[in-house]
Amino acid sequence: MAHSDDPILSAFHETGAYLRGHFRLTSGLHSPEYLQCALVLQHPEHAEFFGQKMAAELPRAPVVVAPAMGGLIIGHEVARAMHARFIFTERDASGAMVLRRGFSVEPGENAVVVEDVITTGGSTREVVKLLEEAGARVVGAGSIIDRSGGAADVGVPRIALKTLQVQTYDPDHCPLCQAGDPVVKPGSRPVK
Repeated sequence: MAHSDDPILSAFHETGAYLRGHFRLTSGLHSPEYLQCALVLQHPEHAEFFGQKMAAELPRAPVVVAPAMGGLIIGHEVARAMHARFIFTERDASGAMVLRRGFSVEPGENAVVVEDVITTGGSTREVVKLLEEAGARVVGAGSIIDRSGGAADVGVPRIALKTLQVQTYDPDHCPLCQAGDPVVKPGSRPVK
């Protein structure tokens, strides 16, 4: 299925990053579709294009912050396009989002948060909260893909290069599970 009129989805299809099957998302929900951003971002020309496009749509800020792992490449590309510095958050042993490796933000410093894919917006909300508690002012958030159909609220204005309404199911009511289709957990971190 070619999407030559849509450069975002076209890049996902060309690189085999738009997957169909039965997937367990990081949120715990199940879905028949999965966008594996790592497969498209492994190609520097796509990462650069997405980063430049997102940087043009986000408010300017001196620091771009992304949650590891999924946001690392796109966050770095957005920061490069904005001529900003790039830092990232990680989860500690308790699962809380933290700044490590000597990364910090200054009180009153403007920041934007960048992710690869938003489904519920949970990771972005955690990063926004962490930055605000550190005194930064989060002026926007962005993602390559918004799987929520625009419904995810991250507490700050946000943009997405592509907004999709992807079907998700509660695992207890998943028709794919009921049909006996095995579930796959792609992605960069364990399911909650």
